[in-house]
Amino acid sequence: MTLTESTTNGNTIIRVDEERLDAHNADSLKQRLAAVFSEGVTSVVVDLQPVRFIDSSGLGALVSGFKNASTHQGVLKLAGLHTQVRSMFELTRLHRVFDIYETTDEACAAS
Repeated sequence: MTLTESTTNGNTIIRVDEERLDAHNADSLKQRLAAVFSEGVTSVVVDLQPVRFIDSSGLGALVSGFKNASTHQGVLKLAGLHTQVRSMFELTRLHRVFDIYETTDEACAAS
């Protein structure tokens, strides 16, 4: 899996540079999120703009990241969800759990 990391306004942005977040690559994201929070980062934005498809494994990786954030008194925000990806969050009601933003700029500006 290709992940790109950057930092903006104290937020670590992890961009998922794949069209699919599924059983084949979700574990890489899960491990990276765990590592970032273990390193002491307290605010992470996952940029899902390139992702066009997400399955239960992808959702599970993000839920695991959310739990890691909570354990380390941090926050995990999501940005750039395409319509199909957003509908998966709504079907599973995870849109009520995550802070979801249109862009990474909006997510970074929100405190």
